[in-house]
Amino acid sequence: MAENNIDVKKMPFERAIEELESIVKRLEEGKVPLEESVAIYERGEALKTRCEELLRQAEARVEKITLNTSGKPTGSEPLDVD
Repeated sequence: MAENNIDVKKMPFERAIEELESIVKRLEEGKVPLEESVAIYERGEALKTRCEELLRQAEARVEKITLNTSGKPTGSEPLDVD
């Protein structure tokens, strides 16, 4: 399994999702002792929250292209995330 001593709050998205996938796989295999299962489940929840936070931040930076009546790009404006 990936190192779990790395602070989740400082992880990049790719690293967090990779570790989260590793945790899910271990839990699905069912070969982890109960106490360890609880601990890695809690870390998995923290990783999930981190990934969701990073995705929200990325969405906030996405811009949509505005087009004029003939379909030509005229600029951009912030994406409405609602």
